[in-house]
Amino acid sequence: MPELYVVTGAGPVGWTVAEQLAGQGKRVRVLTRSGSGPDHALIERMSVDVANPALLEEAFAGAAAVFHCIHGSAYAADAWRRELPRAEEAVLAAAGEAGAVVVFPESLYSYSRPDAVMAEDSPREAQGGKRGVRTALLKARAASPTNTVSVVAGDFFGPRVRNSHAGERIVPAVLAGKRLLVIGSADQPHSFTYVPDLAAAMIRAAQTPALWNRVWHAPTGPAVTQRRLAAAFAEAGGVPAPKMGAVPGWALRAMGLFSGGTRELAEMLYQFERPFVMDSHASEDALGLHPTPLPEAAAATVAWWRAQG
Repeated sequence: MPELYVVTGAGPVGWTVAEQLAGQGKRVRVLTRSGSGPDHALIERMSVDVANPALLEEAFAGAAAVFHCIHGSAYAADAWRRELPRAEEAVLAAAGEAGAVVVFPESLYSYSRPDAVMAEDSPREAQGGKRGVRTALLKARAASPTNTVSVVAGDFFGPRVRNSHAGERIVPAVLAGKRLLVIGSADQPHSFTYVPDLAAAMIRAAQTPALWNRVWHAPTGPAVTQRRLAAAFAEAGGVPAPKMGAVPGWALRAMGLFSGGTRELAEMLYQFERPFVMDSHASEDALGLHPTPLPEAAAATVAWWRAQG
């Protein structure tokens, strides 16, 4: 019988991890509150609240690895502090009992010197807000007796990626020939990670014990500006490159005085007002993986969006 892998969450990362595992002939169990997930003969979908420790023992039984791909109910530091540590604690405890490694997708938020190129050995001590939550989660994983791997990615793009700077904020507008309005600057280099590359890295790390208990970077191509990324989507879609404008930082911060959601977005403006670049070369060597070329990734992204109607 094929090895069993458990995936918590069926967002773009969890869904893609589950599909890639099933494509390898692995048995997959996807846990979500709604019981959703990919439709595949090797994928079992279960309705489970992963923050409830009592439900995880059975769900994790026999698993070789758990891919914990659940995020907060809102893009807000308060929600993250309230929800994420408790869920990760429950998952780590249950996975430890099952003898499974836990693999986490991770962001660049914890890096304390984002003005420099961020590598695997760069300091991760950021404090306050959402950045501080990510730092605390990484420290808790490192302190856990359960084996873990965290795979860091830049901003997501790719099939099924909607709620992202490079998702529904850009791709549909490009394909519709509309003017784009981005935050920060349209012309600062920024690292964007193709979600299938992140999923492949998470799977390879889970299947390679020598890579456990480390923080790795998902294979990520050279940093590009928001303008260049939009142009890549336009080229893939056979449409003209869009006209672009940018919401300046002062305007977004002013709007944040009256809107909690805008305030949370403004907290991360530093990522788009100056270069925000990660280096994944050491991880690529360790994982034996490389990023998908941007034209190929953009074409798959555009094809998915067009298939949604």
